[in-house]
Amino acid sequence: MTETGRCTPAVRGVFIANLVAQMAIVVTGAVVRVTGSGLGCPTWPECVEGSYTPTARQEEEWHKYVEFGNRLLTFALVILAIAAIVAAIIDHRRRSRLSLPPRRTIFVLAAIPFIGTFAQAALGGVTVLTGLHPATVSAHFLLSMAIIAACVVLVARSADLGDNPAVMLVRRELRLLTWGIVAIAGLVVVLGVLVTGSGPHSGDAQSENRFSFDPRTLSWLHADVVLLFLGLLAALLLALRLTDAPSRCRRAAWIVAAVSVSQGVIGYVQYFTGLPVVAVIAHVTGAVCVWAAVLFLPFSQRTRT
Repeated sequence: MTETGRCTPAVRGVFIANLVAQMAIVVTGAVVRVTGSGLGCPTWPECVEGSYTPTARQEEEWHKYVEFGNRLLTFALVILAIAAIVAAIIDHRRRSRLSLPPRRTIFVLAAIPFIGTFAQAALGGVTVLTGLHPATVSAHFLLSMAIIAACVVLVARSADLGDNPAVMLVRRELRLLTWGIVAIAGLVVVLGVLVTGSGPHSGDAQSENRFSFDPRTLSWLHADVVLLFLGLLAALLLALRLTDAPSRCRRAAWIVAAVSVSQGVIGYVQYFTGLPVVAVIAHVTGAVCVWAAVLFLPFSQRTRT
């Protein structure tokens, strides 16, 4: 943290590490799902009755190692979440020594990865105990997206000079358009979850739990909303250029555009090739990247003194 109030690179690095880790565990969770390893560890919190680790007597073969590996990543998330809280405390103490106003927002946001990780662990247990019911699997994913959103806010706010009222860098109409894009992105995520929950990747080789929706109809609806998202994004890019918005605003929007177009290509490839495992994993990876990039958009359009 400097005398201007911005967090030090080390503190921000811890916050960024939490964001990356929360995004990564969504991808590893997708690996568990598409490989049919969701019940590789059929009990919770133990992997199998009487053991927290996979055993030779299990019938789940290699699936148990995939699921257990994903569970192990939770410990890494807990360590990083604790580190975020410690970093926030260090930030608070340095501010006190420099006679700078406290930034309680940073401390509150830094606690969310810790709380969220334990909530995810509990929900993961419910998911296993309910035999990978699509509602609990979907909630598992959506909670991760909410935690990612909190981590994005933490990273963005840690770069601010302080907590004074925000100074807008673009016109009000563009701000409203940006928040509309964020809302549509959230709808795309929800529809994507419903498509997955209605498709062939139920999460386990033996479990057939799925939503009763028609996956083709949902896929078309999902694609239509994606096109709406891309159309609004194109409008934002044009408006930012015509209003001569700051370069940081345009750069953030172009990053979203690049990631979104790539994600759209992957989505069509996976649909027309029958949802191969590699394409599905790539699509989930793209989803979390688009979600994070979109959430950074509003923060690129304001500053704090």
